[in-house]
Amino acid sequence: MELKNKRVLVVGLGKSGISAAMFLRKRGARVTVSDARSAVALAKEIPSLLDAGIMVESGGHGLLTFRRQDLIVVSPGVPMDTPEVKQVIGYGMPVIGELELASRFLKGRVVAITGSNGKTTTTTLVGKILKETGLPTLVGGNIGLPVIDLVPESTDDSVSVLEVSSFQLETIEHFHPWISVVLNITPDHLDRHGSFDNYAAMKARITENQTAEDFLVLNAEDKPTQMVAAKTRAQIFWFSTRRPIKQGAFVHGESIVFLPREGAKTEPIMPVEEIPLKGAHNVENVLAAACAARLAGAAAEKIRASVRSFKAVEHRLEFVRTVQGVEYFNDSKATNVDAAMKAVSSFPSGIHLILGGKDKDSDYTVLSPLLRERVKAVYTIGSAAEKIERELHGVVKMVGAGTIDVAVREARSAAVPGDVVLLAPACSSFDQFENYEHRGRTFRQIVNELS
Repeated sequence: MELKNKRVLVVGLGKSGISAAMFLRKRGARVTVSDARSAVALAKEIPSLLDAGIMVESGGHGLLTFRRQDLIVVSPGVPMDTPEVKQVIGYGMPVIGELELASRFLKGRVVAITGSNGKTTTTTLVGKILKETGLPTLVGGNIGLPVIDLVPESTDDSVSVLEVSSFQLETIEHFHPWISVVLNITPDHLDRHGSFDNYAAMKARITENQTAEDFLVLNAEDKPTQMVAAKTRAQIFWFSTRRPIKQGAFVHGESIVFLPREGAKTEPIMPVEEIPLKGAHNVENVLAAACAARLAGAAAEKIRASVRSFKAVEHRLEFVRTVQGVEYFNDSKATNVDAAMKAVSSFPSGIHLILGGKDKDSDYTVLSPLLRERVKAVYTIGSAAEKIERELHGVVKMVGAGTIDVAVREARSAAVPGDVVLLAPACSSFDQFENYEHRGRTFRQIVNELS
């Protein structure tokens, strides 16, 4: 892909947008960036962009700016139905995302992992296993490091383990993973994609360019994920916590095993009890990671050793501390209802649950049975609080806290030794915080300051 002297517009100045702009400029493109935020809001970003010779448009998008380009690169946070983006697509202009741009320059092979929940844990674990196996391994994507930043380090022998989101998959054209993993597909980002079917279709795009020489790892117990099998040319491997499968990874008795092909002998990986992560959902994550790593060439004993020494990823059921016999857990990454359900399911009872943030057109009523069974009280925060309180009225004690600091204070007053205070918001963070990491750090700081 020739970039020298090409006019390229990068839309959206998030982390991946800035990285894409710098990458394009270094390769000789004439780069403009456009962001709806004001120059004041972008005060930290603008100087380095201008120093690199990149033109900056802030405070909105100008249609003329869009039309004067040879290529448009859209950041994941920018919806494709943004009026200016829709118009230039109608004119036939090439519009791609940062993932697609990076994939055209990334060397080596790609392991791509998507799903509504568990992506970061599984991506981190696969990366750890492959690194400890001795493979030259890079880890990035939606996990925090833009894929474009991996390009300079990539070689023909490297394996890039990428967490990819539905937002990133929405703008691919030729993105071609060697191994794809779809962990699960549950309602999320419906405010962006419009319907669950549209959202599921975006997830399925992870395999659309795979061939019969590639691999697709799917959850045998998740019906929407199973549907992806009909859309691939890749070799399908399954994972299951409930039953044996034809080929893939599953729980057999009290152990995880791998079956390389139908009719072959199963390979023992590790006892389930050695998994150091809380929650049944993390057994699924380990199964998926073990399957992908085995397909990439990792030996069973290396997988076992890597999993045994694996620590929970920050903001994913992360233990913060115990205060007067009450345990505090940070699961700020639980940004949808299904993730919150998985977090609550990880504790038998005595839960003080902090819910809320920015709503994604979610249905909170599905939480009702689990809340009745395990939760003592719900503390609502953010702009979704009123909707949550309405949909869960009468299910469990509700406390309208408004903010995380008030929620922690109220929960601490009510909790007794043996209880758990759990931040699992079931919402995005963008009403009160920069992102879910900011929300998690704030929760952790408040808890660590408790006397």
